[in-house]
Amino acid sequence: MATFLYSIGRFAFRRRRLVTLVWVALLAIAGVGAATASTATSNSFSIPGTEAQRAFDLLEERYPGQSADGASARVVFKAPEGEKITAPENAAEVSSIVKELQDGSDQIASVADPFDKKAPAVSQDGTTAYISVTYDVSSFELTEETRDSLKNAGNDAREGGMTVEIGGDALMVMPETGITEVIGVVVAGIVLVITFGSLVAAGLPLITALIGVGIGVSAITALASVMDLGSTTATLAMMIGLAVGIDYALFIVSRYRAELAEGREREEAAGRAVGTAGSAVVFAGLTVVIALAGLTVVNIPILTKMGLAAAGTVVLAVLVAITLIPAFLGFAGERIVSRKDRKARKAAAEQAAATGEVLVGDAPRDNGGTRWSRFVQRRPVMVLLAGVIGLGVIAIPAASLEMGLPDDGAQPTSTSPRKAYDLLSDGFGPGFNGPLVGVVDLKNSDDQDAVLQRITGEIQKNDHVAIVTPPAPNDAGDTATFQVIPKDRPNSTETETLVHDIRDLGDTLKSEDGAEVYVTGATAMNIDFSEKMNDALLPYLALVVGLAFLLLMVVFRSILVPLKAALGFLLSVVAALGAVVAVFQWGWLGGLFGVEQPGPIMSVMPILMVGVVFGLAMDYEVFLVTRMREAYVHGESPSEAITTGFRHGARVVTAAAVIMIAVFAGFIGSSEQMIKMIGFGLAIAVFFDAFVVRMAIVPAVLALLGKRAWWLPRWLDRALPDFDVEGDKLRKKLDGDAAEGGSGKEERETVSV
Repeated sequence: MATFLYSIGRFAFRRRRLVTLVWVALLAIAGVGAATASTATSNSFSIPGTEAQRAFDLLEERYPGQSADGASARVVFKAPEGEKITAPENAAEVSSIVKELQDGSDQIASVADPFDKKAPAVSQDGTTAYISVTYDVSSFELTEETRDSLKNAGNDAREGGMTVEIGGDALMVMPETGITEVIGVVVAGIVLVITFGSLVAAGLPLITALIGVGIGVSAITALASVMDLGSTTATLAMMIGLAVGIDYALFIVSRYRAELAEGREREEAAGRAVGTAGSAVVFAGLTVVIALAGLTVVNIPILTKMGLAAAGTVVLAVLVAITLIPAFLGFAGERIVSRKDRKARKAAAEQAAATGEVLVGDAPRDNGGTRWSRFVQRRPVMVLLAGVIGLGVIAIPAASLEMGLPDDGAQPTSTSPRKAYDLLSDGFGPGFNGPLVGVVDLKNSDDQDAVLQRITGEIQKNDHVAIVTPPAPNDAGDTATFQVIPKDRPNSTETETLVHDIRDLGDTLKSEDGAEVYVTGATAMNIDFSEKMNDALLPYLALVVGLAFLLLMVVFRSILVPLKAALGFLLSVVAALGAVVAVFQWGWLGGLFGVEQPGPIMSVMPILMVGVVFGLAMDYEVFLVTRMREAYVHGESPSEAITTGFRHGARVVTAAAVIMIAVFAGFIGSSEQMIKMIGFGLAIAVFFDAFVVRMAIVPAVLALLGKRAWWLPRWLDRALPDFDVEGDKLRKKLDGDAAEGGSGKEERETVSV
């Protein structure tokens, strides 16, 4: 592996113009494809294997012509203080808005008048009413004219003193995150300048990372319509691609500078940097790809597509690192090194020339990394206990984790959807914002009317039910639907219990009457989604950690080092989940992070954190420990190897972690609760893993283990493939070539004399 990558590095350095041209051409092709591709409007969401999905599919089959995934909205009215919404003037105003909405867009499927006697939508106290609006298309396909007509509905009523708020998904748009990405890139640039002391060295990882991300995101955009990629797919790919792209470039550039400091020629330094650091990059990238591609085990199409698309972006980041980075290093010349270091080397060369000494490179110097590693090695037990106990205490809230999906009730209180949500909750009850849709398959039932009466009667007896609407059969009479309004909030445990109670009733009816009862709707889909994510977490974790353990065992030629890496990752992820629960579910320090309404943790959060953080955590592990392994293989003691690893790797890992924390933390400022939670969770997880686990617990454990850390049974050593990640075979080959070259030169000089 190291020898192969060494050849690639030297080739890319020599043929830098060709390599750069190829990558620029790929970027241009991907950009043209994205610019000319049709806009992806589908954001289909399905959960195969769940009852809610089966009911959804049955509705599409038995109710042809009705759009099951069309957008919807509720325009909620509350009468002025002391008045009724049913008063003639107020009722006339609401009815005029119904007519206005009906004429406002050809994308509207129906507009329900709240005063319709067949389906009234007025609260019992007569102060609140709402207009239900449904559309033929999804919220992402609504035109701006349609959105504007909905936004402007009720302006006259507001001027007359009524409160008018709009809820539902019709006005939902993907949140803009561009400013956060800019902030992340700016912070990355500042950190890189501080790390390298050179604008050229700092700019190179940014430029190459942006090229890789540009190709990846453009390709996703170009294929979005064809492959039905959701709008969040490109966002995740951009986030991950930018993260690993900067990390990988940072590592190779840092190793290149270290090779120059040892006196290598520039092309040779590029080859060795790619051969050694590039090997670590390849295996670090493989761990990230495993984590992201492993999302397929969850069997939720949108997550599978997101994971595979992000994994493809990571592969691009690896290819950019081992080819485009050495090409750019060829263009950078001596400017890759800071001016201060260039002056110091020039002065050392002049002194060596004056004294006749041979200049072989800079002597290793102590830095913050070496001082910290020695401190940890002097007090390994204290550091280990402090790290484990500290993260363990922070992880305690994770035991109370409750999962769900956010709704309008999690929006900031200043937004119209949240105000509409609160008005409906106050006027019609907390469960009104999360109605359950019952679907009855009557094909195998003999007495359909009796079955429907029994179903609705039994459901109405449930203590958690507020209202059950009369069943509405389809034209064929083989299917009927009804609504159940719970007494409790949509994301409450009581509503979840109600869903399971109705399904249990359906099992009884199926065995007795042949009718099948399903529960679907947004609330039921959210419950099923949360349960499926919860059930998939442990298998996903076992798959990802198991495969990565095998991979790291090949990389480090050890059993204990990969085991320590996996256990440290689990500790940091559980601690991060504990912090997320404390802030977003319990509300601790919620005001500091803009959490206005504590509630369940987003269902996808644990698996997303496992996938993303595992990849980045293994990056840091590989970056640090491969250099230790390399030093140990080349003759250093275990203690010296730890110090060497921190001398060369601590600054790189610190810089990479600070950049990632800044990128993820930028999303905390979003008004969307989901994005805010993802940003906080990923930022705190990277902080725990990089600075507590990798920089403290890892060296403490290695110091306690000593030589045992690198133990591997002989039979297993022979069975595992040797990819020469630490570059030992490469070094021997290069040293042998140098010796042969030197002998030949001496022989030629002797003959000429």
